[in-house]
Amino acid sequence: MRHRKKDSKLGRSSAHRQAMLAALVCGLVRERRIKTTLAKAKQARSLAEKMVTIGRKYHSADEPGAKLAARRRAISILGRKKLVGILIDEIVPGFEGRNGGYTRIVRVGRRRSDGAEMAVLEWVGTAAPENKKKSDSDKAAA
Repeated sequence: MRHRKKDSKLGRSSAHRQAMLAALVCGLVRERRIKTTLAKAKQARSLAEKMVTIGRKYHSADEPGAKLAARRRAISILGRKKLVGILIDEIVPGFEGRNGGYTRIVRVGRRRSDGAEMAVLEWVGTAAPENKKKSDSDKAAA
């Protein structure tokens, strides 16, 4: 029985699952929104919200060692220093007055190949960064 078991295993070993969820959250930090299956989005949402909470502890730390500890904790979970820097410096300040609910999941239908329920996971109140490649209409306007 699955009484009081919050997380699903997603058909992976624990190390594979942790690495996959860290990669999803890193993609979310980089792109500001990701498209994945609904089950993975629900698991990644939990980790992303925890990362924002750690980032908020970084910003509200009074002791000098607490800032470093929060940053190192985030790096140990996500494994990428640059993306943790982006998370702490760019994303977390936008959630200063908010007590949870930093992400949103929008269902987008089923995948054609296997019928898996797909969803978009995105930050609440932040826009996606501009694409690095200019489209044809942008080139004509410039």
